[in-house]
Amino acid sequence: QVQLVESGGGLVQPGGSLRLSCAASGFISSINAMGWYRQAPGKQRELVATITSGGTTNYADSVKGRFTISRDNAKNTVLLQMNSLKPEDTAVYYCRCLVARGGYWGQGTQVTVSS
Repeated sequence: QVQLVESGGGLVQPGGSLRLSCAASGFISSINAMGWYRQAPGKQRELVATITSGGTTNYADSVKGRFTISRDNAKNTVLLQMNSLKPEDTAVYYCRCLVARGGYWGQGTQVTVSS
């Protein structure tokens, strides 16, 4: 069974940085894309950033210019470098792995931006 393991969440002050990591394990023939989503309490889960196996990236307007997504296809790993963090970035961040037959979600990692 496919499992997504996330790490790197935590507490950071406004203006600070965090790096999230997500590694996909299990039998995966091919990953089409990976990405990060986030969900704040009482709100819908929203797209943060995605990256295809070919390297094409997409960002939410709210994070563009501050966050950078990258991947290592050989390791089935996706990273999210988050800079200039704002309190409104506070949320549970979820890793997403998209394969030909469907997709998988990570368990989520908490990111809290507060002074």
